[in-house]
Amino acid sequence: MGGAVSDWWHAVLAGFIRTGTPVVPAVVLLGIVAVAIVLSIPRATWRWFGLYVTFVHELGHAFAALMTGRFVHGLKIGLDHSGQLVSSGRRGFSATWSGFWGYPAPAVVGAVLVWSVSAGWAGAAMSVGALVLLAALVFLRNFTGILVALASAAVAQALVMLVDPLGVSYVVLALGIALGVGSVRDFFKVAAVHTTRRRQLATSDAWILAQSTGVPSAAWLAGFAVVIAGCAALSAWLLWGLLG
Repeated sequence: MGGAVSDWWHAVLAGFIRTGTPVVPAVVLLGIVAVAIVLSIPRATWRWFGLYVTFVHELGHAFAALMTGRFVHGLKIGLDHSGQLVSSGRRGFSATWSGFWGYPAPAVVGAVLVWSVSAGWAGAAMSVGALVLLAALVFLRNFTGILVALASAAVAQALVMLVDPLGVSYVVLALGIALGVGSVRDFFKVAAVHTTRRRQLATSDAWILAQSTGVPSAAWLAGFAVVIAGCAALSAWLLWGLLG
């Protein structure tokens, strides 16, 4: 047991050794994009990958809350892709900051993952991700959330230990692109809540922010869109630079 833990820890630390920026052939990049689309578009796969996107969404709220000194009591994830973060602290900026960084979080994480490959730090991104997923177990308060975190952590740990650096770069690229696509998909979903499915308004972060700040929901939706679009543009530019 001790040997296995030691091997895992050495593998995690090995991820922090910078590698060269990979040159990705066009056909390989197309394959990576295809994998990302298969994960994030079809209903059959989105049913499961969308749980991971929701997890990142809620971790975005949690990280933003911790940044401003709020106390995170716990978070939950539902099989219907719903999520809930419970935190406490001062009202005002800290609550607003935490409330904003849900929908943009998968896009931001996706762009960071793509950047990590372009900068030669794909292994570090995977090692940090593996550790964050394990640490997140402290905040989870329902079975579905714990299951999603454990499954995600298991995959991350396996990649850290078993996959060579080039393979890790390809996996990190696919995950980053899939998170970006998932973020766009969730944005259109929340936008629809404000147009065609208004009975679900109470589930929208934009609506909740509007109620607490007096700033219209449309402004918050626009803010989500600007961050997500900026991350998409950055990711596309970085991917272009990786083409060989």
